[in-house]
Amino acid sequence: MNTPYRTDLVLEHRLSARLIDVFIRACLILALAILCYDIFSPFVSLMAWALILAVSLYPAHQMFARRLGGRDGLAATLLVLLGIVVIVAPTTVLGMALGDSIQGFADRLGDHSLQVPEPPASVAAWPVVGAKIHALWSQAHSDLPSLVMSLQPHFGDISKKALGIAAAIGGSVLLFLFSFVIAGIMMAWGRPGAAGIRAVFDRIVGSERGERFARLCTSTIRAVAQGVLGVALIQAIVVGLLLMFAGIPFAAALAAIVLVLGIAQLPALIVTLPVIAYIWWSPSYGTGAAILHTVLLGLSGTLDNILKPLLLGRGVEAPMPVILLGALGGMATSGILGMFLGATFLALGYQIFMSWVAENPDLERPAVEQPLLERESA
Repeated sequence: MNTPYRTDLVLEHRLSARLIDVFIRACLILALAILCYDIFSPFVSLMAWALILAVSLYPAHQMFARRLGGRDGLAATLLVLLGIVVIVAPTTVLGMALGDSIQGFADRLGDHSLQVPEPPASVAAWPVVGAKIHALWSQAHSDLPSLVMSLQPHFGDISKKALGIAAAIGGSVLLFLFSFVIAGIMMAWGRPGAAGIRAVFDRIVGSERGERFARLCTSTIRAVAQGVLGVALIQAIVVGLLLMFAGIPFAAALAAIVLVLGIAQLPALIVTLPVIAYIWWSPSYGTGAAILHTVLLGLSGTLDNILKPLLLGRGVEAPMPVILLGALGGMATSGILGMFLGATFLALGYQIFMSWVAENPDLERPAVEQPLLERESA
């Protein structure tokens, strides 16, 4: 009579042992994952940037490899060297110059050797803010040390902030340099890497969707690189050329500011509108020249609104607003790196959601029901 009871006890014991075994294994796997993340976390940004660069530059790498007879390693090496010469070296020079300028400005503020010219009387006639700007400018001209001391609680130690900015610029340049080198290694092993990524997606979402999702991630990263970084670079070049054509001082520095604003998804009108105001205020320009430069700079300031819809969603199986919102949201939370990650994750989420909507079982009716429905309608 106790046989069923003993069987239940044995079964319960086995289930308990199995549950404890699964729990211990899950805890060990979780501990291993946390340990691996702690070890790898210092290199997350570096590897993410390297992966983004490798995906963005892989078509150019393949073009180089075809011209070199299929030698992927040599093509990756030449592309990395070309990128260092064209991108990394000028960025390093500009970053060092900017850091030196900031430090020099802070030093001149500290030893009170910085001189501010007297403001023009016409500044006070500007609407709304003219009087305040004229008063602040006049105080900076007459007694700059006291003005700096009054602003000290708001800005803190200017020298320390300047050193921090210079150090951040140097760290970003080094990060980009190492990312470029690692991206070259990834491109040299591009085919096995692509197969591995597809295998990961196949394991996560199934073999039917794995290749599609891998292709979506690749196209999204390239679309953001073209639609954000590419548009920012094109607009900075156009604005810089027009500023040089107009004879505006510090045209190159203003073009660099336009590039930074474009990457941050801020309008270039922040730079071009004050330049237009300077053109109309300066006696060096006639009315015809002022009108011409105003039209050209106004159009160049809105050039991103034309190029972005053409390039941002190009070749991506997701609407352009989804990519743009993902890029803006990711940049707001995680900086420029988040711009790529946000666009990619939002595009993946959009595709998963739309696939779920499309696979609505209520929309599919068995063929047996069709005659019945036809008789009811008759």
